[in-house]
Amino acid sequence: MTIVGELINTSRPAVKEAANNRDKDLIIDLAVRQAKAGATYIDVNCGNMINNEDEIMEWLVKTVQSAVEIPLCIDSPSASALDIGLSLCKYGRPMINSISDEEERYDAVAPLIGKYDAKIVVLCMDSTGMPVTSDDRMKVVHKLHEKLTQEGVKEDDMYFDPLVKPISSVTTAGVEVLETIKKTKMEYPNVHFMCGLSNISYGLPNRAILNRLFVVQTMTLGMDGYVLDPTNDKTMADIITAKALLGMDNYCGGYIKAHRKGLLG
Repeated sequence: MTIVGELINTSRPAVKEAANNRDKDLIIDLAVRQAKAGATYIDVNCGNMINNEDEIMEWLVKTVQSAVEIPLCIDSPSASALDIGLSLCKYGRPMINSISDEEERYDAVAPLIGKYDAKIVVLCMDSTGMPVTSDDRMKVVHKLHEKLTQEGVKEDDMYFDPLVKPISSVTTAGVEVLETIKKTKMEYPNVHFMCGLSNISYGLPNRAILNRLFVVQTMTLGMDGYVLDPTNDKTMADIITAKALLGMDNYCGGYIKAHRKGLLG
């Protein structure tokens, strides 16, 4: 299971303020807490810092790596910021978030995968916009799988993102994601998945329970990667428990260990 810690993102007001003020303490605290909570990667995202994103990306990556020695997921709509962030990664193989089948985006990001031996989050989206149905998503999955394979990217390094939309605005959004995971897993059993979990509950009350149940639903069909807050004890407990129930935890060793540490509530 790949957990990408989402908290170092300048769309969050406190993180934006810390980045503008070069407040290392807050960024280091977020990095350390996410690493201790079980994050596989730390996401670094300053995509809303339009005027100085490259500079902020460099500072954030250096600051995070001064505190933790786990891989980073470099997250940006800007190929320049991605390049800068990736060039500074020094612990493990980095991850790029993300590539799509939009021509300009694909052409800008594809060369960075090989350049930095990176894993890649693959958005199920093309130049026609956000897909509606699972069939729409699968058309993009087929195209991007073929193109990335031709680029020499291994299936084990592809993390397909089925694009979770809020069920508050698209009633069938959850079902379409589940169908996309199932279809992709059947056709390409060796690829991985990644999604922004909390998108499913946007705009609704009691979001936590929706997010937690969606974790279990998606894991059951093969989802094995999430961008989420790993310091949320209940969500992490759900993932540990679901892994045991789905036969992903040999002799329930991880579940028992988590129980002894008091992590299951």
